[in-house]
Amino acid sequence: MTTRTAVATENGAENGAERGAADEARRRASAGVFRRYWTGSLVSRLGDQVTGVALPLIAVLTLHATAWQVGLVTGAGYLAWLLVGLPAGVLVHRLPLRGTQVGMDLVRGLAVASVPVAAALGGLGLPHLVAVALLVGLASVVFDVGNSTFLPSIVPKEELTARNSLLSGSSAATELAGPPLGGVLVQLVGGAAAMVLDAVSYLVSAALLRSLPRARRPAARPSGAGMWEQIREGRHFVTRHPVIGPCAAYATAVNFVAGGLMTLTPVFLVGTLDAPAAAVGALMATGGLGSLVGAALTPRTVSRIGSGGALRWGALIAALFTFLLPAAGSGWAVLVFAVGNAGFSAGVVVTSIVTRTHRQSHTPPELLPRVMATVRFVSWGAIPVGAVLAGAASTVWGPRTALLLLAVSSLVSPAILLAGSIRRVRDLA
Repeated sequence: MTTRTAVATENGAENGAERGAADEARRRASAGVFRRYWTGSLVSRLGDQVTGVALPLIAVLTLHATAWQVGLVTGAGYLAWLLVGLPAGVLVHRLPLRGTQVGMDLVRGLAVASVPVAAALGGLGLPHLVAVALLVGLASVVFDVGNSTFLPSIVPKEELTARNSLLSGSSAATELAGPPLGGVLVQLVGGAAAMVLDAVSYLVSAALLRSLPRARRPAARPSGAGMWEQIREGRHFVTRHPVIGPCAAYATAVNFVAGGLMTLTPVFLVGTLDAPAAAVGALMATGGLGSLVGAALTPRTVSRIGSGGALRWGALIAALFTFLLPAAGSGWAVLVFAVGNAGFSAGVVVTSIVTRTHRQSHTPPELLPRVMATVRFVSWGAIPVGAVLAGAASTVWGPRTALLLLAVSSLVSPAILLAGSIRRVRDLA
């Protein structure tokens, strides 16, 4: 080996070592940012789960609300997607992302804190609960669109499936721990006081998000397109995309069922099966157990049968398990409800991870906030519709019959996927 070659080889080795060390430093920094992002999301979602149990139980146990009124409280939070869902994508694109996320956490914390304050002053009523649910929902719309945009800005594309699975698994863990905690707190200290935990969780989440670096944003638009033109661009991308469009339709059908279950579950468990508040929380937590299992299995399932196969099987499993819910009875027969709830949630979380990862990795960065907003506007907008219609059906025919009708309607979800080209593909890409 010549001297020149030896020197070049040595320099190359040194440069390679320096690049390796730099890459390792970047990976560690990225992992640290994600941990803070993940912790903030985890804390916030735990509070959400407590409130998800506390609000309807306050309506049922404290205000003696009917199924229709519970549907109003449940649906109000998701009505926000119909009100500001589409403009939220443009707002997230234009505003500082980190500051927007922190602001939305603070708004939600103050709204939730007003419930125990109103209860202490003797002024808590159903309109107040509806208003709080709506205000929290409006802030959550902007926050969730921003959250879906924030993740791809701090995580490499090849890690999105694993990170989304971790986030979904963590969310499932909060679904597992939150409802029992909420039910126990409602039983011990009352529903209004239990919501103090959610208010604190939003403040902790805001502090953690404030510590994150500014998100990498796509280049600014060269044109002066107005808000509605930008909204239309996002909508056209979704409706014309051969995968994202059908997946958005599927998510809409699933969320209609999910909205109905939000209304019917506390009414059915308390009114029909005579379950105490703590038991209601535990039974609702079985959805978190199913979600945790689904999130853990998703990466392996996608690896073995492809993202398309995982999407189809997850949709079918979710629909079939809903038929166990109206078959539940009192005593040990209530476990039938637990199994149905867990199976439905497991199937849904698999499809959620697959479709969310596909949108994040196959949408141009400058369009991602508007695409996320469009999908959620349509799909999450179905939640209040399902919640209110399920409450009306329960009022007319009773909670058990309403649950059966909801189970039948769940078959629409897999039918949407099996009716198009997605039924033939192994991988969505």
